[in-house]
Amino acid sequence: MAKQEFEVNAHSAAAPSRVYALLRDGSTWPVWSKLERFELEKASSPEPESVGAIRNFYTGRYKMREQVAELVQDKRFSYTLLSGLALKDYRADIDLTPNGEGTDIRWHTSFRPKVPGMGWIYRRALHKVTHEFAHMLAEYAGKH
Repeated sequence: MAKQEFEVNAHSAAAPSRVYALLRDGSTWPVWSKLERFELEKASSPEPESVGAIRNFYTGRYKMREQVAELVQDKRFSYTLLSGLALKDYRADIDLTPNGEGTDIRWHTSFRPKVPGMGWIYRRALHKVTHEFAHMLAEYAGKH
């Protein structure tokens, strides 16, 4: 099945280190996004939410099980989706670039649908959610 990709961009008044800290700490996601709850399923090393950590996010009856895939201090936070949607090879790379006093946020997502013909539907829905997340993150980081 065809690989689907999209990108969302946002700008925060906060420094990259502040935005990165919010991404790294799963417990903050329900504070700045529409997610309802966070649970660290499997801690990693040297820090609990390092590469390899498994993080669960809950919204209503949905549970998204994600794994931290790549970390570049104050520059990149990447994760893969292990379960929760009918998708495979899901990966999100969130790149942070200093811009003036703030940060440009680039949230790039790619995946393959498990069900043929459903890629465009998932892409549209996920683009909407990701757009909301990126802008909520940018706004929250800039105000707190």
